[in-house]
Amino acid sequence: MSSITLLYIILAGILALAIALFQYYKNEKSMSVLNMLFLFLRFISLFSILLLLINPKFQQVKLSIEKPNLVIAVDNSNSMEHLGQSKKVSNLVENLYNNQDLKEKFNLQFYSFGAQLKPLDQLTFDENQTNINASFNQLSQVYKQTIAPTIVITDGNQTYGSDYAHSHYKQPIYPVICGDTINYVDLKIEQLNVNKYAYLKNKFPVEAILIYNGDASITSKFVVTNGSAVVYNETVNFSKANNSKTLHFSLPANSVGVHVYKATLEPLKSEINTINNSKNFAVEVIDQKTKIALVSEVIHPDLGAFKKSIESNEQRFVSILTVNDAISQINDFQLFILYQPNYKFNKLYEALNAENKNRFVVVGTKTDLNFINKINPGYTYEITNQTESYQAAFNRNYTPFLIDDLDFESFPPLNTHYGMANFSVPFETMLTKTVNGISKNSPLLATFETGSRREAVLFGENIWQWRSQSYLNSKSFQGFDDFIGKLVQYLGTNKLKSRLNVEYQSFYYGNSNVIISAEFFDKNYIFDGRESLKITVKDTKTAFSKTFPLILNTTNYQVDLSSLPPAEYNFTVSATNEKITSSGHFKLLEYNVEQQFLNADVLKLQQLAANTSGKTYFVDHTEKLVNDLLQDDRFATIQKSHKNSLPLIDWKYLLIIIAVSLSVEWFLRKYNGLI
Repeated sequence: MSSITLLYIILAGILALAIALFQYYKNEKSMSVLNMLFLFLRFISLFSILLLLINPKFQQVKLSIEKPNLVIAVDNSNSMEHLGQSKKVSNLVENLYNNQDLKEKFNLQFYSFGAQLKPLDQLTFDENQTNINASFNQLSQVYKQTIAPTIVITDGNQTYGSDYAHSHYKQPIYPVICGDTINYVDLKIEQLNVNKYAYLKNKFPVEAILIYNGDASITSKFVVTNGSAVVYNETVNFSKANNSKTLHFSLPANSVGVHVYKATLEPLKSEINTINNSKNFAVEVIDQKTKIALVSEVIHPDLGAFKKSIESNEQRFVSILTVNDAISQINDFQLFILYQPNYKFNKLYEALNAENKNRFVVVGTKTDLNFINKINPGYTYEITNQTESYQAAFNRNYTPFLIDDLDFESFPPLNTHYGMANFSVPFETMLTKTVNGISKNSPLLATFETGSRREAVLFGENIWQWRSQSYLNSKSFQGFDDFIGKLVQYLGTNKLKSRLNVEYQSFYYGNSNVIISAEFFDKNYIFDGRESLKITVKDTKTAFSKTFPLILNTTNYQVDLSSLPPAEYNFTVSATNEKITSSGHFKLLEYNVEQQFLNADVLKLQQLAANTSGKTYFVDHTEKLVNDLLQDDRFATIQKSHKNSLPLIDWKYLLIIIAVSLSVEWFLRKYNGLI
């Protein structure tokens, strides 16, 4: 309270007393006991009211005791079970939890970690991945402003993530090392690098990294099998100085589908851990070689432009054919590009319709429009006997597949017949005709579907100039080639647009998350988040089946099937409210990265303790751990004082005093007939 406030209080007391005396003091004879009581009550009322007006503030000091936190993070991964440390760890955690001295000095906080940090509920040692560094990052956010020494009970074996030995965690860390520290003789497959996909009739590369831990020179054999067949083998030699090998080899892709391989490094007789001598890997062989017939009866630079763009993808091959050659080879191609057709194309159209082949038609100045209108392929074109040059405007609302705007408005105009196309079937406009920047509301490039057949039509020639302009704009043909490639990919399949699209991989490794996602669309093909989707998975060998719900995740539905055991599964995703389903097949390969370790990573845990001013302990010798924590002066209990400024107006008893004094004065005056 300031001196000026104290002065105001004194003046308030004098003023309240003066007013009370003025009202009740007449002379000495009038000062009866009753009048003196009235004077006192009036003084109390006036002084209290004046105090409220002055509203002095008083300082309130509260003391609190704040104990430091003791964070105990326990490795809950499968490697702890594999190294035979689970029972020791459980006993240690129980002893720490029941230690009364620790509870008196610290606030004990228990966590478990594997792939993620979680509050400790129960130790199961079933986590398939370990990311120690991510756990430190999360703890650093929680205990940023407090003292929190951290006990980490782990074998130190991390399967993914940044190096935890150089973590930016600011608290002292006390690693409790679990696992054997003796270096045993060991051979293991450290890593296998292979692409997920390979093309039919090609060879796919495989890289194998092999590690040897031992002093003697040894010889082993590396074998790769597919089922019971050996597809590759090689003898490898190791020594103490030459303790690693990197093998590069190729395997043939002879048939379409998912092929599972097993790589094995023959174990030594003295090896203790032979699990890490084998690894499974898989490759999906796909036949994406698309043969495309470019049919034309005229010579034009567009033919070369189409061929170069399409064949920029090595899995596509273009043959430039005449009409007669195309008819004789109609079953050899997945897609036909009909360049400026005329009456010579009549039999080819009949053959294409009979085989229900997809097609891409280019209409130019040499196209016979009477023939186009007669065969009625889903559209007709207005005949004016005049030509016109049209530029392109990109339609951002085009939905059949995703394409990028290549700045089509900067491309040179295409030449074609003057007029408009009239479609008799539903169609999607990709590019719109414009003249001098004014839209003609007519498609320049459009796609449509007739039953299970897909078609596209380009109303213009000289597309070779577009490819050249694309190179001038971006110094690369890639953008234009990708544009043509996506169009060819769309036309190269008869897959109908589905309202339920499921995205999944053909195979998953046992240590990865098995995530399957789905998109559900309404009848206008707009994403619908109101539907309930479920997936039923069935083991192809045991017929075991289980149903899971798919969870809505903003723009799709997802389900995590990581709990399934390794096997081969068929699945069906179905909508609850509508009879729409989608099926698939995947393999879950057996692999547990946590079982690849033989020892605890002592050096890294010791480095972690040194970098954070902590200390390491072994799980069999933790007697000093508690004593060191209790005696460390850095973790002292802190007494904190909190000073609060309380205004008098918040003191409710003063209002009670005012009400009581006024009420008593009024009651006494009334009782004595003075009112």
